[in-house]
Amino acid sequence: MQTFVRIVEAGSLSAAAAQLGSSQPTVSRRLQTLERSLGLRLLQRTTHTMRLTVDGERCYERAKELLASWAAFESDLRGAGEEPEGVLRVLAPHAFGQERLVTPLAEYLKRYPRMSVEWTLHDDRAIQDFIAAGIDCAIQVGEVSDPGLVAIKLTEVPRIVVAAPSLLNGAPPPEHAADLATLPWLALRTYYRNEVSLRHAQTGELKRFAISPRMSTDSLYALRSAVLLGLGVGIGSAWVLADDLAAGRLVQLAPQWQAKPLPVSLVYPYARFYPARLRCFVEMMRPAVPSAVAG
Repeated sequence: MQTFVRIVEAGSLSAAAAQLGSSQPTVSRRLQTLERSLGLRLLQRTTHTMRLTVDGERCYERAKELLASWAAFESDLRGAGEEPEGVLRVLAPHAFGQERLVTPLAEYLKRYPRMSVEWTLHDDRAIQDFIAAGIDCAIQVGEVSDPGLVAIKLTEVPRIVVAAPSLLNGAPPPEHAADLATLPWLALRTYYRNEVSLRHAQTGELKRFAISPRMSTDSLYALRSAVLLGLGVGIGSAWVLADDLAAGRLVQLAPQWQAKPLPVSLVYPYARFYPARLRCFVEMMRPAVPSAVAG
């Protein structure tokens, strides 16, 4: 039944086999065994397509309920102190996932030695289908708009305006947001493309102006590298720029003006039951992510 549910949610036998760490013949054999035991045809398969039969749709819904009930039953028997085991599949942004989250991830693996983690880095905020992708949860930077996801807000990432000293040609850094509009710009298109919005920290005044980026990218690292080379002004997460500012490789422009902070959330699909591996990961990340941003 678990294999059948995974086949439906993954969209194919081969994808289900990959997610289960099994082989396609094994997955196919399990499906055939289930169909024989029920005396029903659950899936219609051709060379290129696969779809549920009417009986298969009923079986899929009931199977999910039965598996969730069984998992809850196991959890109750084992108690709250159940040690997680198995594989946790996590999606995280490249920069954040490489630099700041590996330490709490290591703590999770040290605390739970029977766990392993598939740590996938991806900067696309539109997580189309967790279940089909086999993802258990994600660390997401930016607003969460999908109503089908649980979103636990962990912290916010401050964003600042920076440039290389060479870009200013010896001139003092601009102090007002209005003075930034005439400078060459670089865009982190995940969060801003053709317009910049900055708010004054004390007065709350909002300043908007259009930009024509010399370069746009979806990578925070690439933006940072381009800014360091003096190609233009950029807005980036304060934590990734802190060392360059301290070393004088970058300067902060209009320091009283900042872009809207980005929320950082841990997201996962709604379910009637959450396995110990996910619950323990959530508990560990709640305090760890704010510390990672602040540090």
